[in-house]
Amino acid sequence: MSQELEHIWSRVQAQLALVVDESTYRIWLEPLRAVELEHDHLLIEGPEHARRWIRQRFGRTIQASVELVLGPNASVEMIATDAAAGTTESVRPRARIHPRDGGPQTPRTPHVPPPTQTGPLGNPKLTFDQFVIGDCNRLAHAAALTVAEMPAQAYNPLFICGPPGVGKTHLLSSIAILLVAHNPGLTVRCTTGEAFTNAFLGALSGGGTESFKLRFRDVDVLLLDDVQFLERKTKTEEEFFHTFNALHDGGRQIVLSSDRPPHDLEALEDRLRERFEAGLVADVKPPDLATRIAILRKRVQHDHITLADTDALDVLASRISSSVRALEGALIRVVAFSSLTGRALSSELVTEVIDSLYPRGATPATAPRTIAEIQAAACAHFGISPDELVSPARAARIAWPRQLAMYLSRELTDASLPAIGRQFGGRDHSTVLHACRRAASRIASDDACREAVEKLRTSLDSTPT
Repeated sequence: MSQELEHIWSRVQAQLALVVDESTYRIWLEPLRAVELEHDHLLIEGPEHARRWIRQRFGRTIQASVELVLGPNASVEMIATDAAAGTTESVRPRARIHPRDGGPQTPRTPHVPPPTQTGPLGNPKLTFDQFVIGDCNRLAHAAALTVAEMPAQAYNPLFICGPPGVGKTHLLSSIAILLVAHNPGLTVRCTTGEAFTNAFLGALSGGGTESFKLRFRDVDVLLLDDVQFLERKTKTEEEFFHTFNALHDGGRQIVLSSDRPPHDLEALEDRLRERFEAGLVADVKPPDLATRIAILRKRVQHDHITLADTDALDVLASRISSSVRALEGALIRVVAFSSLTGRALSSELVTEVIDSLYPRGATPATAPRTIAEIQAAACAHFGISPDELVSPARAARIAWPRQLAMYLSRELTDASLPAIGRQFGGRDHSTVLHACRRAASRIASDDACREAVEKLRTSLDSTPT
């Protein structure tokens, strides 16, 4: 390498080091070498086993860095190193690393920070090892595992759908964790429909649309939970449409989850629904009895919970059948009651605790309630009007009934958080989640609040369905 070429390449490498994290740079980009510069055309070489991957994953980043050094007319071509002979072999790439073709080849601005190695992966317990397989989720589990092992080679997009609390988020988290563990060079981003919307709106107001596009389009795998949150958000739907196309056309893996299948997302644009349906749609149903028992056994084993008798889990599984979330929540209540009272975790204790929460014949599975019924019961109990309950008012006499009604709506119905929010004055997902957490905290620490919950449940139980 001539002194001039060496100087140019060192400047390009310095730019590359600014836009990727240190480990990614050392593994993939630092081994590259400049071979020749003719006019504005730079020839670089890299290991044969990684050349295709580097070109596909980092081609646009390399191109943009070279343009900063050589000017806007610069182009790049990559050849492979023949390791056995110690020479280089010219390999005709599918396309030069050049961004002039439009679409996903649009150059990226190197100084914009790239996406992180992974987005938030959530609870570390949400792995494939901790996922219990049953007839209710076998297809979705198999498809998720295939995607994690062979991203963008099998099902793209993968669309996982099912009611709240049945394991959709668990599968998305499992995919992300396995991908990162086995493919450290991949860039994986996990997000939600709400987070995508908030980030996009923030970018619009702050003039950061290019950074936003880089954050969500310059990734190898995008996992987006609760895609139904994009409904009725015209600008965000438009942006996600282009993000989806950029990723899919670039051979990147997309995994989506929703509380409904694509054809039931009626408020979503047709072109988005059509793209969602073009991949594999895998549904997850509420767990059957055998699966519920297996879930409880795995949770007990993982958390080192001591049982007085094994029938305790059978009793719990037979009483709570609406969702995995409700099942695990009931187990937590039973364990807490056992710990606080010093009583062994037995079948009798489980029956006592569950009877206090859901009197026989009134479990979420056997006597489902609607949000409207819960709202009416809350208004009657606290002496407020329906308009006050869903209003923006924050006075304590309104806020607590509203939080409690949201909490019960999540506990006693299959409605998603966004769906609950829509029936409480158009509130968003995060507001409902915050209300549920506040209510749960007050119920756990305040006898009066706990009594209010029991009275509301009793009121709902006595109302014909």
